[in-house]
Amino acid sequence: MISVERLGLLGLGLRAGHLVVGTGGVRDALRRGEIELVVIAGDRSERTDEKVGRLARARGIPLIEGPPASELGRRLGRDAVQVVGVRDPSLAAGIRGETEAQDH
Repeated sequence: MISVERLGLLGLGLRAGHLVVGTGGVRDALRRGEIELVVIAGDRSERTDEKVGRLARARGIPLIEGPPASELGRRLGRDAVQVVGVRDPSLAAGIRGETEAQDH
């Protein structure tokens, strides 16, 4: 799961235009090959997991489970957000590195 510190990085990434927010946008960006990492809400709907999670896994894009949708949205200055796509390779690598370190 993504750390609280990395949630702040998502906010910076959003302001810099490096994120895609929401199921439809992330799905479209995955199809275009624009996404380096997907952060998916811990309480996501089954439909979101089917639409985005399955596509990301099929394309070999890493998926990280985030906080509940309400918290993910709050951190991005929005209502509940079930999925966020990270476009920037450096931001994605930083988030993956932190998550991998937590798993060991």
